[in-house]
Amino acid sequence: MKEANMDLPVSMGALLQADFTEDAAYREDGLCVVGIFGKSTMQPGPLKESLLNNLSDKHIFSLFSGAEDGGTADSHIQALYQQESRVLYLMLSSVYDSQQLLRACQALSAAAGHSDAHDFWKGLDRQHCLHLLYMFSVCHVLLLVNPNQTFDVTYDRLFRALDALRQKVLPLIRAAIKDCPVSKEWKVNCRPCPPRLLFVFQMNGTLKVSNGSDSGGNLDKPKKHSPRRRLQHALEDQIYRIFRKSRVLTNQSSNCLFTVPANQAFVYVIPAMDEDPVGTLISQLRSNCILGDQESTTPVSGPRRYQQMRRSARQASFGCESFSGSMGGQLVDCSLKEFLWQHVELVLTKKGFDDSVGRNPQPSHFELPTYSKWVQVAGRLHQVLIKNTEEEIAELATKVQSQLKVLEGFLDADTKFSENRCQKALPLAHSTYQSNLPHNYTTTVHKNQLAQALRVYSQHARGVAFQRYALQLHEDCYKFWSNGHQLCEERSLTDQHCVHKFHLLPQQGEKPDIDRNPPILNHNSRGRSTSSCNCGRKQAPREDPFDVQAANYDFYQILDEKCCGKLERIEFPVFQPSTPDPAPASNQQVQKVPCEAPGSGETEKLKETSTAQSHTPGDPSLSLALSLGQSTDSLGPYGDGDGNESQVQQKRPSLVDRQPSTVEYLPGMMHSGCAKGLLPKFSSWSLVKLGPAKSYNCHTGLEHPGFLPGSSFLLPWDLVIRSRSEEDTGLTEPLDGSTSSWPAPNKTLVGKRGSTGGLGRSRRRDDTARVFVGFEYEDSRGRRFISCGPDKIVKVLGPGGTKDPATRVLNTDMPLYVPSPSQGRGVKAHFAQLARLYIVVPDAPLEVTLNPQVQPGPPPCPVFHPEQTDLVLPSDGLWVLRFPYSYATDRGPCYPPKENQPLNNYKVLRGILKASTANPPPQ
Repeated sequence: MKEANMDLPVSMGALLQADFTEDAAYREDGLCVVGIFGKSTMQPGPLKESLLNNLSDKHIFSLFSGAEDGGTADSHIQALYQQESRVLYLMLSSVYDSQQLLRACQALSAAAGHSDAHDFWKGLDRQHCLHLLYMFSVCHVLLLVNPNQTFDVTYDRLFRALDALRQKVLPLIRAAIKDCPVSKEWKVNCRPCPPRLLFVFQMNGTLKVSNGSDSGGNLDKPKKHSPRRRLQHALEDQIYRIFRKSRVLTNQSSNCLFTVPANQAFVYVIPAMDEDPVGTLISQLRSNCILGDQESTTPVSGPRRYQQMRRSARQASFGCESFSGSMGGQLVDCSLKEFLWQHVELVLTKKGFDDSVGRNPQPSHFELPTYSKWVQVAGRLHQVLIKNTEEEIAELATKVQSQLKVLEGFLDADTKFSENRCQKALPLAHSTYQSNLPHNYTTTVHKNQLAQALRVYSQHARGVAFQRYALQLHEDCYKFWSNGHQLCEERSLTDQHCVHKFHLLPQQGEKPDIDRNPPILNHNSRGRSTSSCNCGRKQAPREDPFDVQAANYDFYQILDEKCCGKLERIEFPVFQPSTPDPAPASNQQVQKVPCEAPGSGETEKLKETSTAQSHTPGDPSLSLALSLGQSTDSLGPYGDGDGNESQVQQKRPSLVDRQPSTVEYLPGMMHSGCAKGLLPKFSSWSLVKLGPAKSYNCHTGLEHPGFLPGSSFLLPWDLVIRSRSEEDTGLTEPLDGSTSSWPAPNKTLVGKRGSTGGLGRSRRRDDTARVFVGFEYEDSRGRRFISCGPDKIVKVLGPGGTKDPATRVLNTDMPLYVPSPSQGRGVKAHFAQLARLYIVVPDAPLEVTLNPQVQPGPPPCPVFHPEQTDLVLPSDGLWVLRFPYSYATDRGPCYPPKENQPLNNYKVLRGILKASTANPPPQ
């Protein structure tokens, strides 16, 4: 840095890094360092900058620079070196200055939260404290500038915080300057001397008092001191008492952060500006003329010039004092420069400060360094305290930053208050969370209790620590819940929670172990129900299932060994692996079910198909129910019906026609949305044969356990079968009407009703077959009944069987769940679920096709069906189709309906049975 540039203020970092060479005349002279810091208001001219302009007798700082100059809000130190006077000025600008405060407000985002804004301001406070500690470590004299005539008592807390921080970082500073060329006392105390702190106040216009009014009207006895000087004395007494009371100042000056002189003035009050600008200009012109006359015409350089300048300034002040003393009889107040220079002179003359008081005052150390030595020490301290750019002392700088926590107890009163409030609110929130809690509970209970605890916490907690302690409350409650109080979150297929605490499932071949942490247990909801086997002849209790295999396969396999294992059955196709470790099909292979597919497209097609295939009285292609005495057409239209049936079957080919995969299996059950060519590892359906058709007695019904009285009767389904043509009937029957051949078994001759003779040649001869159908419902307590309609139960009070036809249940969508007729005493409603379908197929030329389709929920729930559809039941048999106990896809189970859900969304689609005449075997 060139010498010409030293006449302008530079940043502290630039000063320490500059390669500045002093003049040979000043190289060995000592250097006095003066620091200026304080606060400023929104007045037009910054106070500290104007003071430095007056002290240097130059217009160095612009008094009208605003916050729009692009500067930052960070604290910074500006240096001004006057080589001739041997004084280095350091001016600290921080967030306590109006321009820096305005920059900070502009930098703060409007979207910042309360806690973020608080952290932003406290970060600027910590910067301010570190810069102040730096100035207290490198300066001889410090000027504290106040924007008014009142002492700010918050400085007491600030100085106590700085003193505590200095004691913490002293070992780190000693390690940083141990190699600097300074005295041992400087290295031990980490400063050239205990700095002397001076106070500068700005008087406003309200305290302007004339000389005559202050004497109480007695003009003969004027006061010795002016009101401004008396204010200075009062401020000195006040400041000294405050700092002594708080022990910022003690008897031994070497142990204090700073000192104040005992016999010299350390407070200066700047007078208020005169309201008369013309008079102010005239007085300044007069003072400049007096100083110009007294100046020596011979230019002098070096130390003699400094002494001559001090002498001339003192003579000028004495001249002013004598002039004004003759006018008012009061002592003239000295200027700010004279006030400062009486302390700077003690430094430059190496006398030092002897500010210790008490009975045994100990002298404090003092050192007047040269510029080069001071720059070395100041550079090391700048690296440690303010801005680190050297790797060798980076560790010391990091340790200094970690010691800044000591400032929080002194400066961050808001955070301290907030933490105290939040710490008192935490126990209340904890007790609220733990009140009325079971030993183990679910995530829903945990979240509800946590919401209650946060509500109580928010009623008592305040301040910037609110969010931090709220997160701590979250963590504490979660630790309490997860430490032995977490309930297993698994839900059974009937939508009930497992009652065990958090546990692991046993692996294959592993036994349950309750003593392990977490324990190894099977799921259990403590829910038990009574169900029947595949054929319905034996009932047994069952646990609430948690997987589809336990619900639809394992339970019935156990009962098969005891009851229906030897019965004839039709096996549904299942997955046959060709590899030792088959894998389930991935989700990408599973077709997504459209939301309205079961309700609009597929369901409508199924309804149209079932309408064309069901036995309704108005459809000429199908037979009618004769139990109600209805007549029908003969065999002619049956040819068309068989043709339509074959067309429908060609449009909907069976899954058996495709070659299923032997590598991947279907993880759930067969439904309308699963991938083609995949089969499950087990079938959730069962189709067994209880016996021949004659094993069912229509007068006694089913003799199975659990049926409600009179509700075990199957519904008749009468089908018309014409076994012979009209010409064959005329040729084989005798004319007198005698019977030449016996009719086929289980067939009735409708044409002979009410006649004693034989049939005429003009009469048709039709045969009928009766099929029995029954939809069995079973509730969780094993109560069973046959339904004769979506909302009606079969009730037969006397012998003879039921008179309700099966056409009603076959031509409508039967509900999957109905309210149980025997409700318990509790408030909760019980539902009975469709469990089995009974079909009695007679020994007749008749084909009964089974095609069950179940939609166990509202759209977009898919339609479930067995692994083989359109299954033709063999004749002469009592067949039992067992429906799945639970329905589930690879995405999860389809839960039973709740009390407030409509039951019409859970249904078995119509068209489950369809019949057609079979071609007679050739003779």
